[in-house]
Amino acid sequence: MVANSESASVKPVKAAFDYTVYLVSHEAETKTINIEGTTDSFEVSVKPLSWSKRNQLISKNLNWDSTGTTSFSADGYVRDCLKAMLVEAPWGRTTESLLLSFDDRLGAALETLVPKAFGEDADAKIGTELDMDGIKKEQ
Repeated sequence: MVANSESASVKPVKAAFDYTVYLVSHEAETKTINIEGTTDSFEVSVKPLSWSKRNQLISKNLNWDSTGTTSFSADGYVRDCLKAMLVEAPWGRTTESLLLSFDDRLGAALETLVPKAFGEDADAKIGTELDMDGIKKEQ
C-alpha cells in the first residue's frame, strides 16, 4: 500500500471573500443629539454616507486656484454632509437656508454626525498628495 503524500499537505480551502459585509446600510439610524450647555436634546434619523459619496463631497469642497493653491471649505463640506445624511429631523427637510440659520450650539451638535473629511493621519496620507499648508478653511 502506498501512502498518499498529497493528503498530508492539503491546505484548507479559504472561504470566498464576502464583499456584502462591507456594504453601507440603506437603513436610517436614530441618533440622539444633545445641545451642549442646555438640557435640550432631540432625535434625528441619519443614513450613513458611502465611501464614494464622502469622497464626492470632499472633492466638491476642495478647490484649486490658478496658482495651484488649494483651499477646503469645511463649512460647505459639513452642510453638504448634513443635507445628505439627515433623513428625519424635528424641523422637517434639511435645507441649505435652514442650516445657515442655526446658531453655534445647534450647529456644533449636528456637526458631531459628520464624518471627518480627512482621517486621523491626514498629514501622513494626504501630505504627499496635497500641500497641507495650502489648504485653508474658507469662511
